Amino acid sequence: MPLAANIDSLTFRHYTSLSVFFLGSLSLIVPTGYSIGSAMLLLGSMVLLVRRSTLALSRQDWMIISALVAYALVGIAEAWWDEQGARGIDKPVRFLLAIPAMLLILAYPPRLTWMWSGIALGAIGAGGWAGWQKLAEGVDRASGYTFVIQFGNLSMLLGILCLAGMGWAVVQPHRRAWVLLLALGAAAGVMGSLFSGSRGGWIGIPVVLLVLYKGYGRQLSARLKLVAIAVVMAGSVAAVAIPQTGVKHRIEAAVSDVSQYVTQNNPVTSVGARFEMWKGASYLVAEKPLLGWGHNGYQQGMGQLAERGVIHSGVLIYGHAHNEFIDALAKRGLLGLAVLLALYLIPMRLFARHLAAVDLRLRSLAVAGVLLPVAYIDFGLSQVFLGHNSGVMMYAFWLAVLWGGYSNYLKEKEK
Repeated sequence: MPLAANIDSLTFRHYTSLSVFFLGSLSLIVPTGYSIGSAMLLLGSMVLLVRRSTLALSRQDWMIISALVAYALVGIAEAWWDEQGARGIDKPVRFLLAIPAMLLILAYPPRLTWMWSGIALGAIGAGGWAGWQKLAEGVDRASGYTFVIQFGNLSMLLGILCLAGMGWAVVQPHRRAWVLLLALGAAAGVMGSLFSGSRGGWIGIPVVLLVLYKGYGRQLSARLKLVAIAVVMAGSVAAVAIPQTGVKHRIEAAVSDVSQYVTQNNPVTSVGARFEMWKGASYLVAEKPLLGWGHNGYQQGMGQLAERGVIHSGVLIYGHAHNEFIDALAKRGLLGLAVLLALYLIPMRLFARHLAAVDLRLRSLAVAGVLLPVAYIDFGLSQVFLGHNSGVMMYAFWLAVLWGGYSNYLKEKEK
């Protein structure tokens, strides 16, 4: 490679490294912090037009791109026929914008030291911010600069991504420092979730642990496995036992909500309202199963069900079904559900191919790539996570970053 071209390549790699560092480190500690690194990647991708870089996209690259395009186009189509205007295409378009960001990562992959340190510092910042809000300011539930559920779940996401990075950390020259940093990030990210009281993020922890075991558990000694189990159990007990976390109260409230809905038909609690929305959405799905009702049609349909006494009118204040999959089915029908599942399952399947890779750098990217959709599937059970800017930006652009780095690494190994 000519010297000038090599210098340019190093410069652009520094740029993508800084962008990805900001995507992790600033995501939850400044207002709309998740947009800063994303915007930098999108702006940086313009260099591909100037340099006319040859990317040699693989079949797997095209599969990821296709999943992003399909999800975006179905969302845009819904906004068009449902007459939602420009506001309706805002979130679907962001999935299209993640594609040039992914192409930039493929061309100039960031240094993994910047990526993992950004994730760790972002998790530590989120956990610290949540602790300050909960313990110093005395808020009931920490929410950072976004809605409480988004904040708690994204803090959890950063925490579990730190655990994914452990494989990379142990093969670094200063591995003890890196392992400590990522361990602190994991603990802080989880604490941010606990202080937020966002219960939806806790449901999927067993699946997260299963993915981590698939990635790393079989190589651990029996002693380390016992230590890991003890840490998880001790942390779980402490989270419930320490009153300041609010975890015990949130669990008791959930149990009470379910009991009230089942025995007293009370739909005005947090969990009861979700059950009522799911019931209403099921009626709508039965009427228009193929293409759904659209966002506006969904609200009108729910209003009609409330007038008929099928559901409680109190749930009409919500514009979605508080479940990603039920909401997609009700608003965009089977087609909408299909592209949502593709958005999650295609990356999960492709990343999972190297969960047992001998190269721990590659394995860490694979584990992180599987955990991203796994976490979002969990979050989506009780919230329409892709109905919020933070949820869209963090999924679309972290998918772009993780896949770009993962795919580039595979191609380099094959040379």
